[in-house]
Amino acid sequence: MTESKTDPRVLRTRKLIMDSFIELSGKKEFKDITIKDITTEAMINRATFYYHFEDIYDLLEKVLSEVLLVNLNYDFYQNDELNEEAFVSIFESVTNFQKSLSSRCHRGYEDTIARIIKKQLEVIFHKMLLKQHKTERDEALELTAVLLNWGIYGASVEWRRDSKKRSPEQFIKLAIPYLRTGIDRI
Repeated sequence: MTESKTDPRVLRTRKLIMDSFIELSGKKEFKDITIKDITTEAMINRATFYYHFEDIYDLLEKVLSEVLLVNLNYDFYQNDELNEEAFVSIFESVTNFQKSLSSRCHRGYEDTIARIIKKQLEVIFHKMLLKQHKTERDEALELTAVLLNWGIYGASVEWRRDSKKRSPEQFIKLAIPYLRTGIDRI
């Protein structure tokens, strides 16, 4: 009998592997973590690891996606409208996520991290826009979600370059009036 990927035992094992990986990432850089390290830490065998994840990069992507979703408090954004508070909160979550990773992940994984952040932001923005604009064409809302996710991600990169002279909230609040009402206000 095969177990479903939603079986509580399977979910517990998956979480154990992810937690072990997070624990190890606090001790060594990602590039130095092996599957053997993870299986030893989690007290599982290699076959169990490969049942849950294709390889260590798949694990990295899943861990980062789940950590980001927790940081973004996904349930809140499913119900909230896209207002100033939501933009500030999302931006702070993204910058906090990036700060927490800066000490753990080797620079070579910035593209992976960027892709994960943008993908999660696009999903969240699209759901929020759909909720607020039920009568609009979905294609237009999808494109708007893409623009917003690239914009927020790009702003977070710029905030890091700015040597963090301002808090994330102060930084993003400069642009929010133009995001909300459009560039005609400029």
